[in-house]
Amino acid sequence: MANNLKKTTALGLIAACAFVGGAHAGGFSRGEADTDILYEDGEVAARGGYTFVMPQRGYETIGGASTDDADYTQNYSVPSFAAKFRASDNFSCALTYTQPFGAKSEYGADAQLADILADIAAGRTTNAVESSQFRTEEFGGTCAVNFDVGPGDVYILGGVFTQSFDYTESKTLGTLHLEDDSAMGYRLGAAYEIKEYALRAELMYRSQIDHNASGEFTSAVAIGPFPTGTEFASVGSGSLPQSLELSLQSGIAPGWLAFGSVKWTDWSVLQTLNYTIDVLGDSEKNFFWRDGWTIMGGVGHTFTDKVSGAVTLTWDRGVGTGADIMTDTWTIGAGTQIKAGPGVVRLGAAAIYLTEGEQSTADGADFDATVGGDWAYAVSASYKISF
Repeated sequence: MANNLKKTTALGLIAACAFVGGAHAGGFSRGEADTDILYEDGEVAARGGYTFVMPQRGYETIGGASTDDADYTQNYSVPSFAAKFRASDNFSCALTYTQPFGAKSEYGADAQLADILADIAAGRTTNAVESSQFRTEEFGGTCAVNFDVGPGDVYILGGVFTQSFDYTESKTLGTLHLEDDSAMGYRLGAAYEIKEYALRAELMYRSQIDHNASGEFTSAVAIGPFPTGTEFASVGSGSLPQSLELSLQSGIAPGWLAFGSVKWTDWSVLQTLNYTIDVLGDSEKNFFWRDGWTIMGGVGHTFTDKVSGAVTLTWDRGVGTGADIMTDTWTIGAGTQIKAGPGVVRLGAAAIYLTEGEQSTADGADFDATVGGDWAYAVSASYKISF
């Protein structure tokens, strides 16, 4: 019984409390494909989940002066779905959906004025950013082959996915919209698992995705001979990063589990978003990011046959280098797994501390600004059935 309880904790609680904090990890990271479902019992299993994140980050000073602008970060949600089908004792596949990357910001009057003043100082046409957002969607398929090695099983995992990209930026002169319906990527992984001890080590790689997007720029003012509302054809390109994650877990006592992970994300690939607007010419949005590192550790405990809980602590290295503000974060997460009805409910919550930082026009920012330490919050819920 004790080993079965440890196994239940292992397969449920890592996702219950680790994912909710991961939805606000470094850079633009949001959701991860639920490939863990490949390890779970049952010939067929399906899990749907939803995470809601409240970043609550606002500028403390803009252009060297204090500001009353509201938070520029906006709340967002991350849906997730996975379905596993076991073809044999040694082969299974999963279909997954999530939104792996995204961002949404709205800028107040002080930030827009600082943006305009910076343009004037640099001798550019004034064109302040009012809001910007982008979203990606991933549909994937991943399969696993497993075979006996010693007391456990070796797993070889691999699959492909398609990722869409949708970007909108509203500025003084107009709104740019770019989208790429589909770009292909792949994931490869390997794992070793001894179920008796709830022990698993997994290494998973996710490939870089290069997006070539097209769309239009819709003018908000008259530009030369072109009246307000004119649409100009536009194209753009940019890359979203590859990543490599090592995950470890092990039962440490009857009903107790320790787990952790280290993840590298190649955010240095995102230096600029380049785009061209017909008639108006070339432009770019600066990021100049560095690589991200995310380290998570936690412990879980099974209280009864139906209820278990876990806590995690996560550190994420900020990827910003001064062109924007992407600082280190510390996340405390808690989760529970409850057997309810024919399936299993997972609930999670996290408090995320965003460390202070600054951006500067000297480093490629639109305007000078600082932020103090801020708090973000996240909650998640999912339900799984299997048979």
